[in-house]
Amino acid sequence: MKIQIQNLLSSVFFVSLVYGPCALGAAATIAVASNFGEVAQHLADEFESITGHELTLVMGASGRFYAQISNGAPFDVFLSADFEKPENLISSGLALSDSVFTYATGRLALWSRDEALIKNNASVLSSNSSYKVAYANPRLAPYGRAALEVIHALALFEVLEQNLVQGENISQAYQFVFTGNAELGFVALSQVLRNGEPGSGSSWVIPADLHSPIRQDAVLLGRAKNNAAAREFLNFLKLSSSQAVIQAYGYGPGDR
Repeated sequence: MKIQIQNLLSSVFFVSLVYGPCALGAAATIAVASNFGEVAQHLADEFESITGHELTLVMGASGRFYAQISNGAPFDVFLSADFEKPENLISSGLALSDSVFTYATGRLALWSRDEALIKNNASVLSSNSSYKVAYANPRLAPYGRAALEVIHALALFEVLEQNLVQGENISQAYQFVFTGNAELGFVALSQVLRNGEPGSGSSWVIPADLHSPIRQDAVLLGRAKNNAAAREFLNFLKLSSSQAVIQAYGYGPGDR
């Protein structure tokens, strides 16, 4: 079923009711897990047009962001690819406990640029021992950890071990496949959807019961406790219209 990504400008009136009067022109820097980059840009553009605030998005691996924030990096909001890192930042006093929520639930897909290679199941993983298989670094990226869980759940680790190609994050895993350095890759479903439908190549949407839930949490960092743009952007992610956009990009729902 094709999903239309709705225009969030229709939510202006509701946003004004939620936020009330606010100071326009505030700015915030958002650390965004690389898998969420495209949808974050979409939502940030809408948010800026509605509120007059200015957002700077920085994309990267959640593990690296966690280390940078722990060492004083000047981010205001952290959109992590997992829930553990925001929890750890709260425990260490670097983030606000009353701000954390799940903004999306990640979905994993096996993808190839070859339109005939994947038959909507896992058979390709054991059919040819020469195929390189890309995945994200499981120490830094929850999607990489989920990919390893899938490989073990399918009892294919020994078959694939010599052909696994590790990227720093899910974006690099995708690039390995896109550039032909790997025939297959465990990527975020959001990376292979176009307007709510599978894009080029072939893919298998991996059943969620083959790996731990990829709960992606957002949190307000302590330095931004009085930052209107940061607080309002987190509220914006919870709106039903924003959640509809997030789900259209291939994610499961978050908290509201």
